[in-house]
Amino acid sequence: MALLPAVLLAAPPPKEFAEQTRAWHAEREARLEAEDGWLTLVGLDWLDEGSSTAGSAEDAKLHVPPPAPPHLGTFTRAGKTLTFQPAPGVAITCAGKPFTGGALRTDADGEPDVLEVAGLHVYAIVRGDRVGLRMKDPNAPARIHFKGISTWEPDLAWRIVARWEPTPGATLPVANVLGQVEDAPAPGVAVFTVGGKALRLRPIQEPGDAQLFFVFGDETNRTDSYGAGRFLYADPPHDGHVVLDFNRAVNPPCAFSGFATCPIPPPGNRLPLPITAGEKKVEH
Repeated sequence: MALLPAVLLAAPPPKEFAEQTRAWHAEREARLEAEDGWLTLVGLDWLDEGSSTAGSAEDAKLHVPPPAPPHLGTFTRAGKTLTFQPAPGVAITCAGKPFTGGALRTDADGEPDVLEVAGLHVYAIVRGDRVGLRMKDPNAPARIHFKGISTWEPDLAWRIVARWEPTPGATLPVANVLGQVEDAPAPGVAVFTVGGKALRLRPIQEPGDAQLFFVFGDETNRTDSYGAGRFLYADPPHDGHVVLDFNRAVNPPCAFSGFATCPIPPPGNRLPLPITAGEKKVEH
């Protein structure tokens, strides 16, 4: 039997591992608390074809919460493309420069164009055949009152070296909270054993990202961890193995905001046992 690659076997001593895990989690919380982190998400509105007025006024078709002006401007959708024309007298910037109107890149094009007005950040997302406006506010209550996320104590037993079974060209149907289902590249299967149970998890691979992205559920959901499952990222396989460090399992953005569009665990990724590692559910 071939030896496992040394890079996977070289787990640090328990104390050092615990320190590394806590430091990683502190960085994770700092990203959440950033000015454009998930804690700032305050709105999501979907665009119809054609033109839609936007602003904080009651008669605006697209509601952009205060402190946005009552009449922000007009968004025009044509399929999955989008343009925006600011209302007269409204000062809007994009990438730090005044924006006087024109086409907007969505997240389907990579990094979207972010409009900034009255402290708000507004940009367009594409989900299947839907195009929406996502809004973030650095002064959102969720960010201001954030007190951190509870976790299980770091435990080396949940740093698992799994066997990697490649599935070149395979896809995995992944549903999201909107009820949409999309086939995503699924490069393989992680096979491992916990407490005598043989388990399998299939990741997807996001465009341009070498990491493996696991969306999984387990028996702690709805009791100790977030009910809709958690996320876990892993480095690419090495010599037929992949490290699943469940101490780094995290809550999806939907745990922090009702305006996120998270994927949910595929049926085969619901593990029949409690994974008592990583982040617990967020107390709101």
